[in-house]
Amino acid sequence: MKYLDFNLLLDLDALLREGSVVGAARALHLSPPAMSRRLTRLREAIGDPLFVPAGRGLVPTPRALALHARVRAAIEEVQSVFTPQEVDFTRLQRTFTLRANDGFLGAWASRLAAALRVEAPDISLHFVSRADKNIEALRNGSIDLDIGVAGRVEPEVYNQPLFSASFVGVVRAGHPLAGQVVSAEDFVAWPHISASRRGQEAGRMDAALNALGLQRRVAIVAPGFQAALMMAASSDFITAMPEPFVRWAMPQHHLYCFELPVMMAGVEISQSWHTRHHADPVHRWLRGHVQAICHDE
Repeated sequence: MKYLDFNLLLDLDALLREGSVVGAARALHLSPPAMSRRLTRLREAIGDPLFVPAGRGLVPTPRALALHARVRAAIEEVQSVFTPQEVDFTRLQRTFTLRANDGFLGAWASRLAAALRVEAPDISLHFVSRADKNIEALRNGSIDLDIGVAGRVEPEVYNQPLFSASFVGVVRAGHPLAGQVVSAEDFVAWPHISASRRGQEAGRMDAALNALGLQRRVAIVAPGFQAALMMAASSDFITAMPEPFVRWAMPQHHLYCFELPVMMAGVEISQSWHTRHHADPVHRWLRGHVQAICHDE
């Protein structure tokens, strides 16, 4: 492919606007001899004289005049590549795919969608299950954001903390444990629901209880937090989860939260994105809204 010097577009545009080599040289901060050399290159590249003598000046050929609008359009298009992008969110049509667990979805998904659509009514959100923390989905672009407990930090992935959350115990509002201080013995006296996307019965909760010489009985393993909440709301079983994930459901599902009687570390929830999206103003707008709704709590 023949080498293309895009500076020649600027040269031709200046010659057409100024109507002379001297004027074009002045506009481009060049000497007249340098501008003459550039005109020679233009003539060779396009295969047309472009400008011919007329008295003491130059006049453009029909070919030069025919190219003027296209040259100006080409320059503006190239300049737009290097100009900060201005987004008209009222006309934005874009689908974002977010990977998050169902606890985050129950607490914030609808509010996030509503907040985004105030500014961009034609955007869509697609949520996918957080079955793992593999960064490949960020790397290949199949998801825009990964929200949850961050996995291994990779140099190509940005990570922004959103909030910290402590675990609480959850029972139905009419449960015998509701409204009282729950001891560790009370806690293990009732059957439990374990929320685990991997189907695991035991976890950090069991390690904390075992340290006290206690053991709980897991009667149900639920695939996620929302399923565990619904089961607890309609039974005498106990479940435990990060407090923000249950707060939204307490009024409508008549749930009661209590402080866990064992020491259990909380979780740090973050949003992660690939470096390819870091400077994208639309993606930055999305991230800002995710952070804002989490900080509103």
